[in-house]
Amino acid sequence: MSKAFLRESDLGTVPEPAPLAQVLPAGARNYLTQAGAERLREELTQFVQQERPRLTGSDDPEIQRQLKVLDQRIRYLQQSLATAEIVSPPEHNDGVVRFGASVTVEAEDGEVTKYRIVGVDEADFEDSAVSWTSPIARALLNHRRGDIVRFKAPAGERRLEILHVEY
Repeated sequence: MSKAFLRESDLGTVPEPAPLAQVLPAGARNYLTQAGAERLREELTQFVQQERPRLTGSDDPEIQRQLKVLDQRIRYLQQSLATAEIVSPPEHNDGVVRFGASVTVEAEDGEVTKYRIVGVDEADFEDSAVSWTSPIARALLNHRRGDIVRFKAPAGERRLEILHVEY
């Protein structure tokens, strides 16, 4: 079919990006550590000051798609930062696991793992940063060094002993 028989709106249409999933449970507060909030602010600044201007003004459909995805991420970061509650670490470490803690645990099989409990927008599995809404974090919160906690993992129930808590 010749392009002469196509409407102008049919040429180079850019599909809308899929909406971003809501990561916070309904009614939950958007907690962030100070470091996490700073990283999100830096990402937002880079996108607004560098990435978006680089993409603006092009008629290329792929560039327009990238711009829509970037704008969506920018809106998400703006909303996240606007609703964030920055949680400072406690003044002194009393050994109780709270938001922002790095917790070293030992499993029944002797495996030692360290988790850092952070906000949902800071979670990074490769960095052992787990969201405070995750099953492991929920199991650890409000317990202290020496406690044995149980939690349901995909492979079944696990028992962990809290070895160390730091902020």
